[in-house]
Amino acid sequence: MSQGIQTKMAEQVLRALVVDDEPIARQLLMEGLADAGGVRVVGEASDGRQAVERISALQPDLVFLDIQMPVMDGFSVLSRLPGALPRAVVFVTAYDQHAIRAFEHGAADYLVKPVSAARLRTALDRARQLCHSPAESARQVAAVLDSAQPARNHPTKIVGRKGQDYFLLDLDEVDLFRAEGEIVWILAGDKKYMATQTLREIEKSLEGTSFRRVHRGALVNCGHVRRISSISSQRWLLTLDNAHEVVASKRLGSAVRELLRR
Repeated sequence: MSQGIQTKMAEQVLRALVVDDEPIARQLLMEGLADAGGVRVVGEASDGRQAVERISALQPDLVFLDIQMPVMDGFSVLSRLPGALPRAVVFVTAYDQHAIRAFEHGAADYLVKPVSAARLRTALDRARQLCHSPAESARQVAAVLDSAQPARNHPTKIVGRKGQDYFLLDLDEVDLFRAEGEIVWILAGDKKYMATQTLREIEKSLEGTSFRRVHRGALVNCGHVRRISSISSQRWLLTLDNAHEVVASKRLGSAVRELLRR
């Protein structure tokens, strides 16, 4: 990393939201952030529902998020956000085993209560790095949510971009991924997002799921295929939910038909 980028990161003041059901824990963390510098607390929340509301309203750069809380836990907070994801999330918890699992799957950082000043500064440094790479931040949040699910060999979330915002989409709602040159579009119902990975990377991560490559530029959710029509001796027309259509080769179209029969 160049010295110029490091200087810019050091000068950046992060807007933070503190979420914890214990008032004393919130106060101690906010005092620690004030001492650390480079961060401004724009709000706080005492349970999961408040957290969802305030993240949506305030759109902080950074969220310090407790895991075990009333109403909904920290993982559920992230999965229920109606808008863009925070640019960085740091879990703060008294339960070390939950935090370590989140950290290993890509959280910006985790802090175990009580939080030391040195550990808090490290978390802020990591958050600043992610805030300079929002796509990577969104992918890491998706990985955190997947780590909270029962063990599986593939993700359940995908990151999509619309304008300057990044959204976390359930794979079940995605109809297909379509490549147009270097750009990969995610089509989910009547919505369209730009993917943050190549089609090859997405296909590899979704091995063993209901997604199948039916064309060099299309990866289809077979669970959303509603009709398969022969349009020539070598090609099929797949009609998906929301009237999305994809032309598939005879060989790949047959593979989809076999999957649908299971």
